[in-house]
Amino acid sequence: MSAADPSLRTVKAWPFEEAAKVADRIAASGKGMALFETGYGPSGLPHIGTFGEVARTTWVRNAFTRLTGLPSRLIAFSDDMDGLRKVPDNVPNREMLARHLGKPLTAIPDPFGTHESFGAHNNARLKAFLDAFGFDYEFASSTDYYRSGRFDAALRRMAALHEEVRAVILPTLGPERRATYSPFLPIHPETGVVMQVPMEEVRPEEDLLVWVDPATGKRHGTRITGGHCKAQWKADWALRWYALGVDYEMSGKDLIDSVRLSSRICRILGGEPPVGFTYELFLDEHGQKISKSKGNGLTIEEWLRYAPPESLAQFMYQAPQRAKRLHFDVIPRAVDEYLANVERLREAPEPANPAWHIHAGAAPEAAGSPVSFSMLLNLASVAGAEDPEILWGFLRRYVPGASPEAMPMLARLVEHAIAYWRDFVEPGRRHRAPTPVERAALEDLLHGLRALPADADAEQIQALLYEVGKRHPFPGLRDWFGCLYQVLLGQQEGPRFGGFVALYGIPGTIGLIEAALAREAAL
Repeated sequence: MSAADPSLRTVKAWPFEEAAKVADRIAASGKGMALFETGYGPSGLPHIGTFGEVARTTWVRNAFTRLTGLPSRLIAFSDDMDGLRKVPDNVPNREMLARHLGKPLTAIPDPFGTHESFGAHNNARLKAFLDAFGFDYEFASSTDYYRSGRFDAALRRMAALHEEVRAVILPTLGPERRATYSPFLPIHPETGVVMQVPMEEVRPEEDLLVWVDPATGKRHGTRITGGHCKAQWKADWALRWYALGVDYEMSGKDLIDSVRLSSRICRILGGEPPVGFTYELFLDEHGQKISKSKGNGLTIEEWLRYAPPESLAQFMYQAPQRAKRLHFDVIPRAVDEYLANVERLREAPEPANPAWHIHAGAAPEAAGSPVSFSMLLNLASVAGAEDPEILWGFLRRYVPGASPEAMPMLARLVEHAIAYWRDFVEPGRRHRAPTPVERAALEDLLHGLRALPADADAEQIQALLYEVGKRHPFPGLRDWFGCLYQVLLGQQEGPRFGGFVALYGIPGTIGLIEAALAREAAL
């Protein structure tokens, strides 16, 4: 148990603001321990939203520990007892799965043939996914919890309050569904299907649900406990909160109504719903809501192809209650924001710094880079680099002693930069001809660069750039630097140009300018 630091309540960072709410709840309850939860529907594979929810919950949990010194647990709960509603598109043996529609995911054969059930397969994928990012969590299976009796007392309680629970949900349903709704879903004793049928009778004292199979008209009696039935989604969420005593759970904006209804049910059962946090959903490049079925978003595999996972954590940390575009063009900025924050963390362990939360308070030795990601992208663009060794040639001159072994983060960024440049920068590169004003300024810059000493640093070069820009009739210096990016690099924007020249080299930059002026003169 770590020492409490109540002064952290004043930190202007959303994880500490959330942690303070949990701390107040724990103090009022006298529990002495906090339970955090994230939920997962295992009919599909883990995705970028799964990472975001677990990472954000982890940051709140760590902040709670620092704030209070109290122990805590994080449960990653898999709703693997849900009935399979449709066959996923991205799995083998789809015909086999179609024969098991409606059954619990843990009662369906694994289409991949590697685990005892489809639910077990996807649960294994979830655990491998979370383990790969180093999350500290306890895995929980809905099937195990129902069958082991962990939910039995809560199920009997819900059965005793059956009509009160129904009264919460009924106003939200259409007439047809309202007529059949029950918070209980019995497992059909013959077909194994999770049944959505009205209850003829609910007898909590006898541990019994009585219902009729609409297909056969046969009357069945099903035990309430022992995994013979499960609860409907909103009632199931409330049941879990009540039975386990969950103190904190966050969810997306699309679940606001579900949180409200589940909270009411939890209180009916006699529990207090957890502290909640609503995060915004992601948008695609056109500002439209991301949909897994449309495939209009960015997958975690794609992000990790072009940038390190720490940059994804940086993206997830920033303004979680604001809708953000999740597309390829946000990646370079996220990487550079992360690198800047890590450098700040090295200088001072400031808890308001996103990197403090990403790295649990202390920057690892291998986390930094002497060169920004945007700078590497520009270097790859100008050098036409398909081979990392080309970039390392420039880097060794710019940073004495630079090597993949000495700078592992930089080595990762070089690989990512080449992939990003090849797939996104190079296809869209368009060099434009300079205007007469720009041409005169570029010729002036040529003279200035030739006069600089060979070992001029980034600040000397940047000072020269400012001097040249001020000597020519640009509306503003932004227009001058825009000329450098567009005419010399074929891009709309880029990093601080003095730093780029220092990295690429003065002779190489002189060659870029001469080539640009020659192209224009030949038109």
